[in-house]
Amino acid sequence: MRFLAGLFLALMMALPAAAQAPPGPAKHVVVELVAERQGIAPGETIHIALRQQIQPHWHTYWRNSGDSGEPTQIKWTLPDGWQAGGFIWPTPVRIAVGPLMNYGYQGEVLLPMTLTAPANAKAGDKVTLKAAVSLLVCADVCVPEDAALTLTLPVTAATASEDPKWGDVIEAAVAAAPKPAALNAVFQPKGAGVALAVTGAVLKGADMAGAYFYPFESTVIDHAKPQTIERGPEGLTLTLSPGYAFQGGKAPASLAGVLAVGGKAYEIAASAGAPPASASGLGPPPLKVEGGDNLGLAAAALFAFLGGLILNLMPCVFPILAMKAASLAGHGGGDHGEAHRQGLAFGLGSVLTFLGLAAGLIALKAAGSAVGWGFQLQSPPVVAVLCLLMLAVALNLSGLFEVGTSLQGAGSGLASRGGSLGAFFTGALAVVVAAPCTAPFMGPALGWALTQTPAAALAVFLFLGLGFAAPFVLVAYAPGLLSRLPKPGAWMELFRKALAFPMYGAAAWLAWVLAQQAGPEDLAKLFAAGVVVGLAAWLAGLAQRRAALGGKPIVLTAGAGLLAALAVAAVVWPQDKAAELPTEPYSPARVAELRAQGRPVFVNYTAAWCVSCQVNDKVALSTHKVAQAFARHKVAYLKADWTKRDADIAAELAAHGRAGVPLYLVYGTKGGEGVILPSILTPDIVVKAVEAADKS
Repeated sequence: MRFLAGLFLALMMALPAAAQAPPGPAKHVVVELVAERQGIAPGETIHIALRQQIQPHWHTYWRNSGDSGEPTQIKWTLPDGWQAGGFIWPTPVRIAVGPLMNYGYQGEVLLPMTLTAPANAKAGDKVTLKAAVSLLVCADVCVPEDAALTLTLPVTAATASEDPKWGDVIEAAVAAAPKPAALNAVFQPKGAGVALAVTGAVLKGADMAGAYFYPFESTVIDHAKPQTIERGPEGLTLTLSPGYAFQGGKAPASLAGVLAVGGKAYEIAASAGAPPASASGLGPPPLKVEGGDNLGLAAAALFAFLGGLILNLMPCVFPILAMKAASLAGHGGGDHGEAHRQGLAFGLGSVLTFLGLAAGLIALKAAGSAVGWGFQLQSPPVVAVLCLLMLAVALNLSGLFEVGTSLQGAGSGLASRGGSLGAFFTGALAVVVAAPCTAPFMGPALGWALTQTPAAALAVFLFLGLGFAAPFVLVAYAPGLLSRLPKPGAWMELFRKALAFPMYGAAAWLAWVLAQQAGPEDLAKLFAAGVVVGLAAWLAGLAQRRAALGGKPIVLTAGAGLLAALAVAAVVWPQDKAAELPTEPYSPARVAELRAQGRPVFVNYTAAWCVSCQVNDKVALSTHKVAQAFARHKVAYLKADWTKRDADIAAELAAHGRAGVPLYLVYGTKGGEGVILPSILTPDIVVKAVEAADKS
């Protein structure tokens, strides 16, 4: 035992002299101060960090929290001469909540800072640094949390060794944080948007997919709107939706923030000016291919044809390959005349759809809209309808209902028909789904095309369509290839049902796209519409089977059609516009006074930084349905604003078992305790609550 005790004492004496701060007592976020080195020398600057370990499904906020929230803050109490810098903010992630978009962190995050010792610090001493940390952590509710932290470091005569646990971690966090680079950035209001163009050597060859601009100021853009990307040989142009700072014909002097692109992030400060052609290919000069000369029409057409060929191999087009394969298999070992006709029809549908999309893009640009290739999938209603269409295709392939004898046309109502008409519309559907993808060679060709005359641009898109259609047309006209396909038989039914799964995958991908564009509220509507589409498909199949037995399933057929129409209407119908509700400030005395008058009272405990509060306000409280119910029942609406922390409101929250907001209380006309509503509201929940309050 003495040996073990001595060994334990020796190990304790051998521990690093630097004492990390103990974790704070926060409930949803464990916070502590950590240092990259085991000590600090006089006059030296080292990095320390505030470590946040955030509970699953909760998040904290970046320096600009977005539509709601508050950034983490730290206030130091330091000995004379010691200095601590501000946070070196890591690149945030986007956190969509309903119609809002916030910027913050989940899981574990380190917020590095610099710590500088005074030159007269004495080696051998120890310094204790004190910090008061305040943060906001949110999930369904938002809870302000505070922590008092300390960090003790020895003052060493020379640079101390790296901390074995935190040294590399803090160094990596500092290295990955956004920093200024040799980038030129300008912005310009354009149509209904703001074009932000960024060029520089570090962007050449970078993967532009998913590029995003996080502004430092919360009022310069509409955070919830998508940012469209247009590539150029030396950079990119993002089209942003303007925020309050651009209202009334005004514009900020600069647009500063973080550009996340290609897995890296850079600080930029854009000044007002016209975007250069090299940022997006939208200016008058022809684009240059990196490392080459200016493209001409012949080179652009060749690049477009090659890009169209390769586009058939892109993941977003794979589900449509299922339809092509099923159709060709149906002509194996037989007369090839029908295959020839369908090959030409598919090619014609593909080419004409490419030209139609190109004409629409050119027209929109001429009208001043800043849109890019694949613009049809930048509209949430279009994405939602395509998702339902892919789901219907999958259900058809699974055998839930039938729409024709040709599997080639399983894409839509028209595409489902047999023969050339089905092939034509399958080609059109393939282009609509394939267009958001950009294959190699496509970028320079499309960029060049959009700087030319409409005739030259359409010629390039023509070759893009020809390249896309060529493989299918070639196989349809190659007797040797067709003869090698298996003869039609019972295997085709199994093959058909297997091909349903890529279409289910396409529907899931489009649902994910919609979630990024419009948030969970629209995604929930899409899921509900998907269930309705499934019911409609089942009724359609039931009607077909009954008709095959000699019945007259008029009601079933009409019901299936009606449900399908309702599903589409649900995802494209505009949401209820915002309505203003008259409010008054909350106080316990005012609540008592209103209740003595026999009026229903609705108390909203809220805060500007509370994400759930803002979502509920937009999707539930600020609707005409709720406003009419409040007016009809003469409800008094009180707001208990906890944006600036208030001891009385905190006491009321605690009295109802809450540590944070939102909290919604409804008091009836006949007294009694207030009824607590759910943290996530819908208009129906609020309306039913006030109707009940007017009777109780």
